[in-house]
Amino acid sequence: MRKEYDFSKGKRGPVVKPSGKTRITIYLDDDILEVFRRRAEASGRGYQTLINDALRASLGHEAQAVDARTLRRILREELRRTG
Repeated sequence: MRKEYDFSKGKRGPVVKPSGKTRITIYLDDDILEVFRRRAEASGRGYQTLINDALRASLGHEAQAVDARTLRRILREELRRTG
């Protein structure tokens, strides 16, 4: 290691640029999460991607805010369709 490093051209902030996704914490019912995990395993895709796809499909062309109650309803509808 060097004794000193030149940070004169350094920039503050994240090293990796944002990818258009945001990390959040969300609580889902265990049964819903289990179904999406099984589907993900069967399809070879990530369960979070499948949940994201289900939410995107439910929004249609209009982007509206989704509250917890609406999210549960959407996920249950998706489960009924394929369950």
